Amino acid sequence: MAISSFSKRALAVAVMAAGLSACGSDDEQIVILPPDTLEYEVTIYNDTSAQPLSPAVVGIHSATMSLWTLGTSASVPLEAMAEGGDASDIAAMFTGDNVAVSGAGAIGPGAYETLMISAVERTDMQLSLATMMVNTNDAFTGLNAIDIGGLMVGDSMTYSLPAYDAGTEQNSEAMGTIPGPADGGEGFNAARDDVMNKVSRHPGLVTQADDPASVLLPDHRLSGTVGRVVITRTN
Repeated sequence: MAISSFSKRALAVAVMAAGLSACGSDDEQIVILPPDTLEYEVTIYNDTSAQPLSPAVVGIHSATMSLWTLGTSASVPLEAMAEGGDASDIAAMFTGDNVAVSGAGAIGPGAYETLMISAVERTDMQLSLATMMVNTNDAFTGLNAIDIGGLMVGDSMTYSLPAYDAGTEQNSEAMGTIPGPADGGEGFNAARDDVMNKVSRHPGLVTQADDPASVLLPDHRLSGTVGRVVITRTN
């Protein structure tokens, strides 16, 4: 069984303490080594044909934090991002030892962005990611509380990015309701008009091929996953 770097450091402290105790010196001291700072590279790929992703937020946090839970109401920070693409309130949720970084801009269809993030090593290290699909009413994608504690330097993990529905705005696809380039309409609105009012997997987009009232074209469709993310520990 592989031993994590955190466990190895704890073992080293224990061995050092045992050695000092065996010496029997009056000046015995237990030396506590400072925690390491671990670094990660997070690459987000947009695999859609016509769905830009809003500037992403990537965070490392403890196991007590979660950005969303399927089947429950979205938080206001998640609603703001899923309806308008602004993830600043989500980034502000990462306080203390929880850290976050934000993307430089939107990730276009077929494009990708790499973000670097570092955090102090601890026993529970989880990574989350959130970004909006801007040619939608309130669809988003991301990762929620992925355990990265077992990654050694050079190790990578790859995850598919599914489409989620924040459940805060009706998926009307009507003119003036979508903030992306397909419409240029309204973004975040604090009023919730989706009867679901809970986070779920996105049911898909209707588009003009099915409903002339939709402002979306067939190439805006969502099918299963919308992208990938590769997490690599670099230090």
